[in-house]
Amino acid sequence: MSLMIFLPGMLLAYFPVKQHLRLRPAGLAAVTVPLILLLCLAGEAVCRFFPIDILWLFFPAAVIMGIFYVHTLKITRWKSVSVFLSICAVFSCLGNAAIGLSGETTPPFSLHTTALWFLLCCALTAATWHPATHAARQLLEDDAFAPTWYVFWILPAIFLGLNLFIMPRNPGILEQGRLRRIYILVSLVLLALLLLFYLLFYHMASSLNHNDRLRLENQFLSMQQARYDSLLTTTRQIRQARHDLRHHFHVLQGLAAQGNWNALSAYLGEAQGSIPDGDLGLCQNAVADSVAGYFLSLYKEAEIPLSFELDLPRDLPTADTDLCSVLSNLLENAMEASLRTAPEKRKVRVSARLHSENMVLLSVENSYDGEVQEKNGVFLSSKRPGEGIGLQAVRHIAEKGGGYSRFHYEDGVFTANVMLRGGV
Repeated sequence: MSLMIFLPGMLLAYFPVKQHLRLRPAGLAAVTVPLILLLCLAGEAVCRFFPIDILWLFFPAAVIMGIFYVHTLKITRWKSVSVFLSICAVFSCLGNAAIGLSGETTPPFSLHTTALWFLLCCALTAATWHPATHAARQLLEDDAFAPTWYVFWILPAIFLGLNLFIMPRNPGILEQGRLRRIYILVSLVLLALLLLFYLLFYHMASSLNHNDRLRLENQFLSMQQARYDSLLTTTRQIRQARHDLRHHFHVLQGLAAQGNWNALSAYLGEAQGSIPDGDLGLCQNAVADSVAGYFLSLYKEAEIPLSFELDLPRDLPTADTDLCSVLSNLLENAMEASLRTAPEKRKVRVSARLHSENMVLLSVENSYDGEVQEKNGVFLSSKRPGEGIGLQAVRHIAEKGGGYSRFHYEDGVFTANVMLRGGV
């Protein structure tokens, strides 16, 4: 019966990580419950045939359940081990409280003590359902605070050691004077301290994550603004060049009328050099056309085939800066991947269209050689540790307006699909 506390314990452990399960909840329950019952039967058999303290059965049982828990999740092992040890530490405090309340001092525990311990664990599981499924889940899904998980497990491990140290071993020791009341008080104080440390850790991590998100947002905004300013300058140059064309035609007409062919040829060369590249006329939208022209010149220099299918009107429901940043980042990432690909395999295709008058759909496909670095659904940068800045910026811009971004790779082709949503 003592090992039955793994039932509420595993339930509480899966609350914050249900989005990262390798199995479906029904299938996971069909495996977890029989495993716990099997451990209980095995523990009963060992205690009946061997004079062993039931307390020592908790260690191999916890190791088995911990290994099972880690291998049923898609998150990092540091996080999963920390969560499992955190719950073990809390339940050990409840175990000492149950011992003090029942007066049981030596294992094997009586049915009364075991039932009280089980009920206390169930009550705590029910009480912490909301913070475990909201606050703890948010903390686990945020990778900005990832290095802290490397040392967080030390805190619950210390409390586990303290609870084992203060657990009474001699019969009747709690009945001497006020030791029983002091023991209950110490157990509850340790539980309160442990929960307080968890709360402080959450607030500290949330604050650091918030500051890190603000820093990234500022970085994205500065990158977005700088790129938009650059493309806006190019667009103005193109418009100015188009405006000046009629003046050029007047001069050309005069030189042709005079028959001054040498001057006409020289003037044509000079006028052609003054017209900047970039206005392709692929679509009516000036920003998308400017971005396409800017990167087309870069792709030509790198000898990377690039094709466009742009069907965008002049006015879009999304901000020009968002469209500029997303399309630029996707084309830049595709170019970097193409440069690492064999020349005969290089190919990049871009498409964009307006959907439902409120959404802009973008798609960029590029070939690649080698292996795509991905970890827990996050694409890592090939130039520095951590997530790629370009894809991170695309995801941030898409999600801030209620859109989405999906990245897929298969058979040597990487595909980025982005939906930018405008105002309703």
